[in-house]
Amino acid sequence: MTNPSIQTTNPLTEQPLKSYPMMSDAEALDVVETSHAAFLEWRLKSPEERAGVIASIAKELRNSKEEFAQLMTDEVGKLISDSREEIELCAGVCDYTAKNGPEMLADEQHDVPSGRGLVTYSPMGVIYGIQPWNFPCYQAVRYSISSLMVGNGVLLKHSENCTGSGLMLRDIYERAGLPKGLFGVLLISHDQSDAIIEHDLVRGVTLTGSDKAGRTVAQKAAAVAKKTVMELGSNDAYMIFDDADLDLAIKTCVKGRLFNNGQTCVNAKRFIVTEKNYDAFVKGYADAFKAVTMGDPNKEESGLGPLVSRSQRDQVHKQVEESVANGAKIVAGGEIPDQAGWFYPATALVDVAPGQPAYDDEIFGPVASIIKARDDEDAMRIANDSRYGLGGGIFSKDVDRAVRMASTHFDTGMVNINTYSIASPDMPFGGVKNSGYGREHGEVGLKEFVNVKAITIAD
Repeated sequence: MTNPSIQTTNPLTEQPLKSYPMMSDAEALDVVETSHAAFLEWRLKSPEERAGVIASIAKELRNSKEEFAQLMTDEVGKLISDSREEIELCAGVCDYTAKNGPEMLADEQHDVPSGRGLVTYSPMGVIYGIQPWNFPCYQAVRYSISSLMVGNGVLLKHSENCTGSGLMLRDIYERAGLPKGLFGVLLISHDQSDAIIEHDLVRGVTLTGSDKAGRTVAQKAAAVAKKTVMELGSNDAYMIFDDADLDLAIKTCVKGRLFNNGQTCVNAKRFIVTEKNYDAFVKGYADAFKAVTMGDPNKEESGLGPLVSRSQRDQVHKQVEESVANGAKIVAGGEIPDQAGWFYPATALVDVAPGQPAYDDEIFGPVASIIKARDDEDAMRIANDSRYGLGGGIFSKDVDRAVRMASTHFDTGMVNINTYSIASPDMPFGGVKNSGYGREHGEVGLKEFVNVKAITIAD
């Protein structure tokens, strides 16, 4: 009997791209064992040697940029310009890690009462990553490069939608000099994935996905005492305070909502505007959304490509309809276009309130929720009135006050002030509440999957 297969599909044409046979249980276990065997050698390399390979991965990513970007656009529908930027971001993650990793992982000397103390950062073993489709390269690079830097082996179960991208990344890593099999790609089912989590050779699990998926995987990992990092959903709030630069806020918030076709955990999603600015913001935002051009993501003039799948598009539309049925009002978009491809227009909602998906839940598509607040303090209250806490933003000309509000009152892991950004290799990435726990990027992220080992030496 032949194994079932994974079929990738182009969201623009709705036509099949390629079929990939899924692995048998034995084949999947072989990938785990091969990664562990390669890890036993890799862990003995010096941090400088590992950094050298990671620097080579950055070069190979850039050498493969056009081919990889095209594959990502074909598999998930992202604008070709966004695909190219994603590859450059991933190369930047490698550059940063190669440059700073050895120093961050250096042994630390400590004075202890009984003699000398030494803290070392040692590899843990094989780390298993379960990743979504919205950033086919970046999601996998974000956790794998840090784990490879510290000396771990890495496994990837990528979303079926971008199976080809996961395999291409493996090939790029190995062309750059990473030992064959150290980074293993698993083409497996959810049931098979549970067995990977339980495998004795797997020492840690990381997932990027919905809060529902995160709870399921975290529980399975906890049952076998595995360390986890969870980067889950969000409903990021961007507040427009009384003293905001309104033109900057509108322009930035439009960009922040539509980036990656609106399919990003850290998209700007809720826009909480004080009464002073509300009417002008709504008009400017709605006008900007109405001017967005949907089209072929391979064409530079397109401002919005298709969503990743028919089911994703239909789910977004269902959330909009439910919000409207519960009192929200559409001021831009809101109708599925009559054309090929899984397109959904840039859609803005007002009169958004608790009890609506647009207020309570994450809408993973180009839909903006605009909410009126009395004043700055009320805006902060509304921003925190969410089960999520990944990122968010504040627009205010009083930057010092905005920083105080962000650091003291905003219950999220990341905050942008007068800007929108998705990630930086040197800044921790992650959230709180139902947005998960743990961090990626920066020194904190580098050390999530290490054995922090305390060695005490008698005088």
